[in-house]
Amino acid sequence: MRRIEALVLLSTLSTGIFAAESSRPRGVSPEFAKFYKDTESFTCISNPSIKLKPEQINDEYCDCPDGSDEPGTAACTYLSSLSPPQPISSIGKPNTTLALPGFYCKNKGHIPSYIPHTYVNDGVCDYEFCCDGSDEWAGVGGTKCEDKCKEIGKEWKRLDDIRQKSARNAQKRRVELVNEAQALRAGVEIKIGRLEQEIKVQEGKAEELKKKYEEIERRERGRVVQTGGGKASKVTILAGLAKARVEELRESLVKVTGKRNALKEKVKELEAILSTFKEEYNPNFNDEGVKRAVKSWEDYAANKVEEDESAEDRDLEEISKPDTESEGINWAEWETEDEESDVDALYKFEEYLPTQVRSWVHQKLTDLRILLIENGILADNANSGTESKAVTDARSAFQTVNDDLGIKSSSLGDLRNDLEKDYGPDDIFRALKGTCVSKDSGEYEYELCWLDQTKQKSKKGGGHTGMGNFVRFDRMVVDEEVGADGKGLGKGERLVLVYENGQHCWNGPNRQTTVVLACAEKDEVWKVVEQEKCMYRMDVGTPAACEEGGKKEKGEKKDEL
Repeated sequence: MRRIEALVLLSTLSTGIFAAESSRPRGVSPEFAKFYKDTESFTCISNPSIKLKPEQINDEYCDCPDGSDEPGTAACTYLSSLSPPQPISSIGKPNTTLALPGFYCKNKGHIPSYIPHTYVNDGVCDYEFCCDGSDEWAGVGGTKCEDKCKEIGKEWKRLDDIRQKSARNAQKRRVELVNEAQALRAGVEIKIGRLEQEIKVQEGKAEELKKKYEEIERRERGRVVQTGGGKASKVTILAGLAKARVEELRESLVKVTGKRNALKEKVKELEAILSTFKEEYNPNFNDEGVKRAVKSWEDYAANKVEEDESAEDRDLEEISKPDTESEGINWAEWETEDEESDVDALYKFEEYLPTQVRSWVHQKLTDLRILLIENGILADNANSGTESKAVTDARSAFQTVNDDLGIKSSSLGDLRNDLEKDYGPDDIFRALKGTCVSKDSGEYEYELCWLDQTKQKSKKGGGHTGMGNFVRFDRMVVDEEVGADGKGLGKGERLVLVYENGQHCWNGPNRQTTVVLACAEKDEVWKVVEQEKCMYRMDVGTPAACEEGGKKEKGEKKDEL
């Protein structure tokens, strides 16, 4: 009982001293000071029906169901499960049971902070969150925590200056990337405008050439039907066929003659070998096979008749010569392209007409021929198996322009699709597309190519492993503290690049990578982990993830002095 009274007295004295120094009790932040202004009584924050005396605040006894009467002690910690230390930015977000976020550390010269009430007077100096040592005010077990906020704040300020400088550089780089992306987008728009003009001109040209081609083709269809499809007569056509056949036979004769001469040379060579064999073999050598061979050669030589083939050779040589080098057929006499066909003269009577009516009559005759062709009365020259050079040239000219028009139209479609494609905030990733950043990770090197692929490269040789192909942007909430080196995602909502359909994983799915981005001075892969089988996460810093004008990313906490 005396111990309780002593604690009450100690609490009352401490409260009195604290009140002299400040208008609020120990452990109360400025945000909640308004609940402790009444010097006559205290109302529990979450339970206004319960009123207490001022001396009951911080008396090491939990009177309020929400623990608001013990802001500076650990008396009410049994009301709620342990919660991690919270920064000052958590003010106004109490847990579901306790009215206060925790014990408030002023940390003069540094950043104010909350720590759980369970840390109060536990005999441990929690300088990471309470650098002024105020959480150990009772000196339990002789613990004395010096105020180190000055030196901790100085070091924090030094590191913060570095962070701020890096942030400014990152923001500057972001502006450069945005400008570059805008320039690239403007370039695409210029190309689209230029292509649209070129296509418009090309369409007009194609239409004109198409009409010209159709007109020439129509005119050719209306020409007089001729035996060979051209102006030649039957004799001329027959001469052309005969010439082609003669040339074919001449080529065959030259090949056969060459083979015959080669065989004759082979026979002479074999006869010389056998003759030498007969002269040089030893008749005293009793070999029946050799004797029979010699006897056969003697019979062959005795029956061989030498023939004079010089005349035949001369004839073959003469026949093998082209007609232009021999006294063969003069095909030029029969190949008369300009010779009228058998019925041409019937259709040329307009040439005898006066000039003023000749064109009119010619056009009328042409229209009449086309009409007869379209009604099946005359044969269609277009289906005769031949085509005039005029039609061929007209069609080729139209096809060339039309093909070029198709290529330009396809390019225009690609450029328009590119403008509609998502390149992230402010189109910024347009400036990074195709560039890559990598990280050495022991046995492997990991590579991220913006809006393209992610890869795993083995340092021991062999092929690369595709970890995914870019498919879309996404968002992701991250609940991680930034590392001591300042490199890390930090808490908040982050921009994410999703890479899917990578190389198939043995006995598993296709590989995929989730690239989580955070603002950084330069492009850098911070960490790569395989969260599940062949499912990778890559934490990456880049200026492209910084918010416009240096604003904090959505959900990101901001430190306050």
